Amino acid sequence: RTGSSPLQLQLNEQALDQVLPMLDTLAGKIDCEKPRPENILNIRGIVDQVEDEPDAGEQAALGEAISASFDQAITLLNAARLSEGAAMASVLAGQFDEIERLTNAARQEDSLTPAAIRDRLKEQIEHLISDGTVDQDRLAQEAALLAVKADTREELDRLDAHIEAARALLLQGGAVGRKLDFLSQEFNREANTLCSKAPSMSLKRIGLDLKAVIDQMREQIQNVE
Repeated sequence: RTGSSPLQLQLNEQALDQVLPMLDTLAGKIDCEKPRPENILNIRGIVDQVEDEPDAGEQAALGEAISASFDQAITLLNAARLSEGAAMASVLAGQFDEIERLTNAARQEDSLTPAAIRDRLKEQIEHLISDGTVDQDRLAQEAALLAVKADTREELDRLDAHIEAARALLLQGGAVGRKLDFLSQEFNREANTLCSKAPSMSLKRIGLDLKAVIDQMREQIQNVE
């Protein structure tokens, strides 16, 4: 300890009073020389190491040093968390941008144009009535189901809404990890539906790319408080 007194040695007379009779007893039982004083001092507990208690000034200085070190550690920790948070926010923002890009690409797919949907429905309905055994009620039901499956606008619109909500959470700051995790599940649900409805391989590939980005986003969100 800097500035403290040198180490003090103190004879433990109570321990010595117990050891000396033992030496006499031992000498009476076996033929041996009496131990030298330095050997006795080497017996554990005969000599104690004593340090002077620090004075009030030293204690105050030590307390101030500990407090300053603690404050510095807290400051560095907060700075590290802010830096890490900014880096994660940047990564998440990039992933939101990529999801938006893929959503817009899906919306521009030729297979989703009204003409393409109409032609596909016409072909499927003609297939249903080709044998002439389908009644009109069932035909209407099948046509309605085909129309619903052919329309992915609802999924794409929800993806847009989720992107907007996720960006708002990043700007909000604070403990948003759970809300982002919930949103990532919603993102994944829409991407799965898009893949299942996709009428073309090109749109299905966009859906799979969406799922890959969303999975990466979910891994990143696990580190958000």
